[in-house]
Order: sequence, then structure tokens, then C-alpha cells
Amino acid sequence: MGVLLYWPNIVGYIRISLVFASWLFYETPALFVPLYSVFTFLDGVDGWLARRLGQTSRLGAWLDVVVDNLGRGMLWSLLYEWGWLVSAVEWCVFVCNHTTRGDQWKSSFSSSPRLIRAIMANGFQTPLGVWVVSGLHCLPLWLYMDQRGLLSGWLDLPLWIQVVGMLLLAAGRLLALSAEAWCIWTHMKCLISDEPEEKS
Repeated sequence: MGVLLYWPNIVGYIRISLVFASWLFYETPALFVPLYSVFTFLDGVDGWLARRLGQTSRLGAWLDVVVDNLGRGMLWSLLYEWGWLVSAVEWCVFVCNHTTRGDQWKSSFSSSPRLIRAIMANGFQTPLGVWVVSGLHCLPLWLYMDQRGLLSGWLDLPLWIQVVGMLLLAAGRLLALSAEAWCIWTHMKCLISDEPEEKS
């Protein structure tokens, strides 16, 4: 029962409350952007706390991804009619990874293709991993801010920076998609290999 009160998991509960607060204030950018930004920032805090305090757990590994998917799924679904599809892929990958690889999923890619290994290396703590995670977390927020004119209004960013930022984040998200597709494909291969041969 003590694992429920591990500090990294408490951060997860706070992040869940931030998702729902963001959802409530979706139409109020002055509240939505800070709430969702804190939600995103705290994604790096729970893992750091878990390692620092020796409070890693299967619940924490599961909760971290569930909360990430909950937040991004909320935002993608509100941004676009087809946004549910992005969320559905992320949930599918979650099921595949946690079913096959368990709570150590981040460190179980040693036999994967070079690109996938490079993305996953050191728990995403490489330049490529940071790019991919930025695409996952920051692209939907960037799109939200673009839709509401906040990139030019609040941040006073020149158009070329807005475009380059969107292209870089979209490229990071596409790299994430390549890893997601590989995870789904390998899980399907695992399921197929477990099927008993049909009797003739």
C-alpha cells in the first residue's frame, strides 16, 4: 500500500488533476497554457524523483505512461476531429509495451533496429530522444497556441520561427510514430507466434 504514496506517484496524481483542470479551461488560453505546460514539465520530474529517492515501482512505470496518454489524448481530441486517432495509437502502444515488456519497457529495445534503439537509448535522455519526446508533448500544445494566435500574439514570434518550430516538432512526432509502429508490429508478431497451429 505504501507504493501509492511514493513521491513519483503523487506527482502522477497531481498531473492527473492538471489534465482535468486543463480540460475545464480549454477555452481560456491564459489558464490552459500554464496548466498544460506544468503537466508536461512534471513528466520529467516523476522519473527523476523515482531514481533519486529509490522509489521506482511497477505502478509508477504504468502510471507515468497512463497520465501522459490521458493528457495528450485530451488535447489531440479537442484540437481536431481526427485527434482521437493519435490518442488511439498511443494507447495501443501502451498496451503492446506493457503487455510484452512490462515495467522495464524503456530498457528492452536492445535487439530493435538502430533507429529505434537510438530513440529509446538511455530512457529518451539523448538529443534524439529529447526531440522525440518534444514532438510527443509539445506539438499538440504548439498547435493549440497556433490555432489561437498565441505564438504571434503572446510570444511575438516571427512567422518563420513559428513554421520552423512546427516542422521540428512534427518531425519529432513522426519519429515517435516510427517507434510506435515498430512496437505494435513486434507485438503482433509475438501474438502470431504464440498462436497454436490449426489442425487440418
